Amino acid sequence: MWYTFGGGTRLELNLGRVEPALTVLPPSRSELAQGKATLMCLANKGFPSDWSVSWKVSGAGVSAVDHRPSPALLLKDGLYSWSVGLTMTAQQWREGAVAVSCEARQGSQSPVSHTLSALQCSQD
Repeated sequence: MWYTFGGGTRLELNLGRVEPALTVLPPSRSELAQGKATLMCLANKGFPSDWSVSWKVSGAGVSAVDHRPSPALLLKDGLYSWSVGLTMTAQQWREGAVAVSCEARQGSQSPVSHTLSALQCSQD
């Protein structure tokens, strides 16, 4: 990360590796009522920009659509954010998807992950 000041002076900062905070947003009740389930994973405030964000789905018979992650979004503080969606049927979410995990990985380092199960979400 760098800042350039008047006269061409450049200040470079090495933030090292900053693990992003992961948030998994479950499908909405209205979407489930329409027979569809879309989950979003938000990876916020990571560094550097080469983190990859992906889904892991456990459960018999789940054939989920894994959306491509968004490009890294540079924030004002010099850190990055990413998002990735996951789509499946409401029935797969309720009955087949035992758990979904969003995982952020940077190089060969240990990944950061967040898991959510349909049982953790209200199905009213």
